[in-house]
Amino acid sequence: KKRVQWGKPIVEHQLIATRFAQPGPPIHPTLLGLLTVGKSPTDWIPGAYIQFLRIDGAALSDPIKATHEVRGALPDLMQEMEELLRINIQTAVDFTSGAVETKSPDYPLVALQQITRNAVLHRSYENTHAPVRIYWFSDRIEIQNPGGPFGQVTKSNFGQPGSNDYRNPNLAAVLKELGYVQRFGFGIAMARKEMENNGNPPIEFQVEDSHVAVILRRKP
Repeated sequence: KKRVQWGKPIVEHQLIATRFAQPGPPIHPTLLGLLTVGKSPTDWIPGAYIQFLRIDGAALSDPIKATHEVRGALPDLMQEMEELLRINIQTAVDFTSGAVETKSPDYPLVALQQITRNAVLHRSYENTHAPVRIYWFSDRIEIQNPGGPFGQVTKSNFGQPGSNDYRNPNLAAVLKELGYVQRFGFGIAMARKEMENNGNPPIEFQVEDSHVAVILRRKP
């Protein structure tokens, strides 16, 4: 039988304290624990991954340039997802319009980070096997997460200032500890500001009962 050592709580107690496990008997992992420190979360939560498609055109029927399935525990999943965003952004360099060369990305990285982080945070992990989907077309990016509006957020007020709620509050706390969330409820506002500053069209939202799609259009 395992005992508590002086100053060293047994691992099970640490997992319970962090909400990664529920007390028994027997002790068993929570959904949060599987997502955050599980060796293979999709063995138990089939939809807990990100599907990334880079499409050579403006329709899903156009040729696919690249495809990835991003899987793993939350720290690895977030890191790999954001690396995919970085390497797919294209930056134009202007040598002619001023004395100093300027660089202009087709999408601002911060906006993509905020929207994809929101998709992972606010998606439904229960009653669906659908992943978060990132479809990168030639003229736009569509980011879809399973699960419609939650709590005080509705179809009519989605994305408006002050309209936020948390389907997964414990997951939000983990993402904050990992450094992916700085201020709760400000992700969409930050993404909008970054898109405007970069010269992109306004962000569009398609809000349904079963999913939310966010559309970011390429800089003209």
